[in-house]
Amino acid sequence: MKSVLLASVAACIAFSAAQAQTPDRVASGKAWWAHIEFMAADAQQGRLTGSPGEKASAEYVAARFKALGLQPAGTEGYFQPVAFKAQRVLADQSSVALVDGEVATPLSLGPDMLLSARLPQPTMIEAPLVFIGYGLVIPEYGHDELAGLDLRGKIAVVINGGPAELSGPVKSHARSARTWKALEAAGAVGLITLPTPKGMDVPWTRQMLLASQPGMYLADPSLGDVAGPRFTASVNPAQAAKLFIKSGHDFAALLAAAEAGQKLERFPLNLSLRASVKTEVSDVASANIIARLPGSDPKLAAENVVVSAHIDHLGVGAPINGDSIYHGAMDDASGVASVIEIARAMKRQKAKPKRSVLFVIVTAEEKGLLGSRYFALKPTVPRSSLVADVNMDMPLPLWPLKYLLIQGASESSLGGEADAVAKAMGYALTSDPYPDRNSFVRTDQYSFVKAGVPSLALKFGYPVGTPAYQIEKDWRTNRYHSPADNLSQPVDLSAAADFNAYVTALTLKIADNPVKPTWNADSIFKDSGAPKP
Repeated sequence: MKSVLLASVAACIAFSAAQAQTPDRVASGKAWWAHIEFMAADAQQGRLTGSPGEKASAEYVAARFKALGLQPAGTEGYFQPVAFKAQRVLADQSSVALVDGEVATPLSLGPDMLLSARLPQPTMIEAPLVFIGYGLVIPEYGHDELAGLDLRGKIAVVINGGPAELSGPVKSHARSARTWKALEAAGAVGLITLPTPKGMDVPWTRQMLLASQPGMYLADPSLGDVAGPRFTASVNPAQAAKLFIKSGHDFAALLAAAEAGQKLERFPLNLSLRASVKTEVSDVASANIIARLPGSDPKLAAENVVVSAHIDHLGVGAPINGDSIYHGAMDDASGVASVIEIARAMKRQKAKPKRSVLFVIVTAEEKGLLGSRYFALKPTVPRSSLVADVNMDMPLPLWPLKYLLIQGASESSLGGEADAVAKAMGYALTSDPYPDRNSFVRTDQYSFVKAGVPSLALKFGYPVGTPAYQIEKDWRTNRYHSPADNLSQPVDLSAAADFNAYVTALTLKIADNPVKPTWNADSIFKDSGAPKP
């Protein structure tokens, strides 16, 4: 085993040295950028799920896969069709009010509250409000904020975050995978989320602009998050005190405690919420794009290492600085371009990985990781054959590659492999400076995690105090989920080539390791996923 590891690391060192001496790093970066130029062009109109621009981009990717000689691995050639329901909330025909006895105080949809379009909404609802802290159910860590509460017929109100002693992935997973199930079991009829300024990476004013877009959910009801309509909304933290005015508690103090990761009380808000919600629902069709590089080992070739990214973005929306196309150059045309270039590198190197490598480009990430959820639950290969996922979602090659931020590195044996390859190539892993962003559950690797597949999400690292930290912060403030994520932004093409070389080396290392990736013994995800056929 030790000799295998040493040989693998030595191969990474050789690969790194060869890459450093290659005179065409910029040329490699330009090839990567050319894919982005197609997908993020005005002609693609922001690649909204199911739109002509997204379909044109999907055809472009499939053509690149075919040109590289990769095997089609969808259900229809390179494609795996996915059906959705699109729901648009008509805010101008909807209303929300806080009710205290006979007095109803209207809330302003937009400035005060945003209604979610990602789950089926009820047309009418009136129910008492109960604050349940962070709303986390993690009994294995001694934390269950629903214990002892009577939530039958009530709307739960939660604040983002969690106890400081819990890791970001643990808190994020509990919120994403467990909260709604626990609320339904407790009889709750709705959920209102209070984001914290510390955890918000999109300003509320920009969220208001995005709220007019349709949300989506999978058309197959068996794959949904909830059974039937459920009221879901978020409240502007600058206006959230309105919900607490009758509770006897100071929201400013609660917010400070939440941002410090302190334990929170649970209590009734002594108000009800009355809402009338008008929506439009339509059918949308899109597809995942899947290609396969077959493995060379007689036994291991039946197993698959997935390399993934998402092709969709936000389409056309409210204009900002005169531009209404949300181009999505970094988010995530850049990740898709990396997948193509990683596949090209493997073909150019005439790599013969022992395991097969699946290149999976998913749709509807921006609508709630829906395309990756569909693939992870209904893969085009035997579900038990999926052994790892390496995902890229806006890796952000905006500065030279020195550090790698890898979500999930501390959860499985993949973290050790990622670290070994990084060290061999002269890079270092760094932690997430913003664990309360819930980033771990907001990228497509999380769909594989929930299906029981050890997974990583990779991007450029930006340790606190470095120039990269400020660049990333400015980018999120000014470009993330806005039309400014376009082809005019400064990008380090050599750094992009370096990143692609790293992911190529890591993927080959995982594919060639005779030992299948495993969850760490202390990982909350070790029992994730249904039994695999």
